[in-house]
Amino acid sequence: MGNFKESLKQITVHLALVLGIFLLIIVLFLKVYLPYYTNYGQTVTVPNLEGFEYQELQSYLKARNLSFEVTLDSGFNAELKPLSVLNQNPKPASKVKSGRKIYVTLNSKNAPLLKMPNLVNSPLKNAQEILGNIGLIRGEIIYVPDIGTNVVLEQKYRGRNIPEGFEIPKGSQIDLVVGDGFGNQTLDAPNLIGMDDIDAEFLIIGSGLRMGRINYTQTDTVPSGIIIRQIPPPGASVKTGEPIDLWISESDNRRNDF
Repeated sequence: MGNFKESLKQITVHLALVLGIFLLIIVLFLKVYLPYYTNYGQTVTVPNLEGFEYQELQSYLKARNLSFEVTLDSGFNAELKPLSVLNQNPKPASKVKSGRKIYVTLNSKNAPLLKMPNLVNSPLKNAQEILGNIGLIRGEIIYVPDIGTNVVLEQKYRGRNIPEGFEIPKGSQIDLVVGDGFGNQTLDAPNLIGMDDIDAEFLIIGSGLRMGRINYTQTDTVPSGIIIRQIPPPGASVKTGEPIDLWISESDNRRNDF
């Protein structure tokens, strides 16, 4: 009788162990294997992130079961906000697994500086191609009387002539002064002595001529900002489109202000 009870007890323990193992297998199947099998091979379509700002990325991608990482590379696009997405990998519309990391390149905060090329005496078409190739924008085309048809005579940034090698931000707008092909007419150079530079420039351009080099000369006898010399001199025979170089007075006080 005692042996029977002992055997029954052992059988009960064995059945309990088997049942426990069975239940454990069922739990593992439902909680681990089945979800993995169900999601295996599931893909997500990569969205187009171009133009997204950095602070928008995490929440936007998390909602789509994706993540991101910023690459060490950077670029610059004047039309996009700083720290917005320029490029991404994988590309938009790609199919990737859920949870995939998207690598993004951000727009730089500051435009890189470029050295201004020499466009003077170049055909307008060539000048436009050069500007586009290096990341500058062709601005206003200003036609002036000159025998060179569509030949660049001056290159301007923010209204000022800029020389070759001058550093300007990428994406800057460059205005071009171009000959209209009618520069064979002659006239007398206007008398600019005693004028200020603004009135002189107005008269020069209105006469069909161009502003040449501006030089400052220190003097104590003439107020600052007054033209004291010009080349060609007043009354000299000049061709339309020809530049007029100016010497402008600069007092000691003006110099000390700088």
